[in-house]
Amino acid sequence: MFAYDTLTEAINGLKQRGYTLDFNLGADQITCHAHSVSLRPDEFEITEVHRFEGDSNPDDEAVVYAIESKHGHRGVLVNGFGISSDALGEEMVSRLSFKH
Repeated sequence: MFAYDTLTEAINGLKQRGYTLDFNLGADQITCHAHSVSLRPDEFEITEVHRFEGDSNPDDEAVVYAIESKHGHRGVLVNGFGISSDALGEEMVSRLSFKH
């Protein structure tokens, strides 16, 4: 598994390794607007998770997910800590819960 020291390093490293789409989080799907791709939780797998904690600023805390779809799409999803179950469907919260 790859280890990255910064959020930027992780995103760039994953993109160099073929995770080129930029996914955005929705209540019950992730989307890449630039390529018109929408994936429900049962359509993708999280292949890597990289967690970053801000040294002095909690706003710098983030999780980077490397994602592969059943259809061959590969990309990254960057999300702050504290996934809110109010904004996300139960299946999406379960899929994105940090378990490492």
